[in-house]
Amino acid sequence: MILYYLLIILGIWVVYRRIIRPMYKTRRVNSTNDQSKPKKQLTGWQKQFYAVGVFTKLSTKRFFRDRLAIFFTVLFPLIFLFVFGALTNKNNTVSFKIGLINQSSSVYASQVVKEITATKVYKIDPTIHTLTEAENKMDKNQLDAAIVLSPNFGQVTNGSRPKGQVKVIYTENNQSAGQTLIALLPTALKPLNARFVAVNAPFTVVGDQLSQKSLTAFDYTFAGLLGFTIVGVGIFGPVNVFPELKKQGILRRLHTTPIRVWQYFLSTMFGQAITGSLSVLVQFIIAITVFNLKINGNYLEILAYLILCIFMILGIGLAVGGWAKNERQAAPLANIIVFPMIFLSGTFFPRYLMPNWLQSVTNYLPLTPVIDGLRMLTTEGKSLLDIGPQIGLVALWLLVIYAIAFRVFRWE
Repeated sequence: MILYYLLIILGIWVVYRRIIRPMYKTRRVNSTNDQSKPKKQLTGWQKQFYAVGVFTKLSTKRFFRDRLAIFFTVLFPLIFLFVFGALTNKNNTVSFKIGLINQSSSVYASQVVKEITATKVYKIDPTIHTLTEAENKMDKNQLDAAIVLSPNFGQVTNGSRPKGQVKVIYTENNQSAGQTLIALLPTALKPLNARFVAVNAPFTVVGDQLSQKSLTAFDYTFAGLLGFTIVGVGIFGPVNVFPELKKQGILRRLHTTPIRVWQYFLSTMFGQAITGSLSVLVQFIIAITVFNLKINGNYLEILAYLILCIFMILGIGLAVGGWAKNERQAAPLANIIVFPMIFLSGTFFPRYLMPNWLQSVTNYLPLTPVIDGLRMLTTEGKSLLDIGPQIGLVALWLLVIYAIAFRVFRWE
């Protein structure tokens, strides 16, 4: 692992010494008024990468000047984050909406009502006082069930012990909720029954809590939301921008300059990596502070994998946007590619809910290793070495997608 990090640091140092530093030194020389010192000239490959740096800077500046792009890249994914965060971040507490109808005036009935009211599992509707009102709300699916204590509940006759029966009324559509309530309600009656009948059960159940924590629903969903953000940055961005640039003739004028397709692609990749990382950073901050997301992985490894995934998904946007002549061609083709990936790659719901044959097919979609790898890095505490299959599949898709993108790209 130490050797792995040393190789990364060494690669960054080589890139800085051989490419970045010569470019900035030349820029500083050009900006001085001292004409007596000879200016250092860039070599051929340094000029090419210098052009990449210039276009990356222009692309990034254009993004921050476009309010619509900022909204769809940064703010629009946050809407989904808050929606799914509110739906899934409920501390795994199961609750039932019930109507509690107490028709008895006995002390024992009051004790049962007190036990039920004190339990968080039951969400009691205070507006319901009669069975007719409960049935009307159950017909509209506004209530899971009604709990009724009959008028003779808890009454004592002929010196015998008090007795009574709690009735659970539910509709056919809420059969599972009704059966669950029937199984839960004896817990509320247990303290009352213990006063009259002492039972030492020969068979008991005990629990043993493990020290490790499992994934919450939000932890599982968050990786899918990151994948959705990457799709928005990598596909919808170029698909919307490229046809407009062609319409304005900007790409045609760029084609007359010495810039090559690979330089333009590389500058776009770097620019989208910057904006995409910004959007993801905002999501991480909101998820950690608002929804208590627990990050178990290494932040540098998460960032490195994110950038690789943005590069790969961006290739799809470059291919579609570079091939299309106008928005009428780009938008339908982008939707045909994006929506199957979003719904079949585990973006909004787990893939294990799908049939086995469909899971085996979706394993090879471009977005699937992105989401699976991000989930393993962020919440499961895995390292890059542990997600080798996902990295390999992303790298393979990157080669295939960019081969197609270079083939179909056209300047006008």
